[in-house]
Amino acid sequence: MTKEQGAFRTIGELSKELGIKPHILRYWEDQFAILTPLKRAGSRRHYRPEDVEIVKTINRLLNEEGYTIKGARKFLTSRRRGPEMFEDAPQMAAAVLPLAINTHEDNGLILAELKSIRNQMSHALNQA
Repeated sequence: MTKEQGAFRTIGELSKELGIKPHILRYWEDQFAILTPLKRAGSRRHYRPEDVEIVKTINRLLNEEGYTIKGARKFLTSRRRGPEMFEDAPQMAAAVLPLAINTHEDNGLILAELKSIRNQMSHALNQA
């Protein structure tokens, strides 16, 4: 049984669909603040369609185009609001709408991104 295009995916389903091991997907969540699947009871991850597209983009950048984690993170951050980030931009236009439209989901993304920036700045200050 195959899920529809817009259906949420569990980590196991996404792993099988894309051929990426679940521990890699969890690692990417730590490394890419933009990747924030919904977490339900028992910390079960549910990937929205926009999360699936982000995972596909991360996979393409790292495994096909040869980006490093740091380089892929910069690429995604610099194009976070542009549809060119997604392989299938027309279908994913909702993921890049202005903040006023999707404030609850966007607030979570912004908070995760700000925490990532804070950690990077703290690390840089500690090394200075």
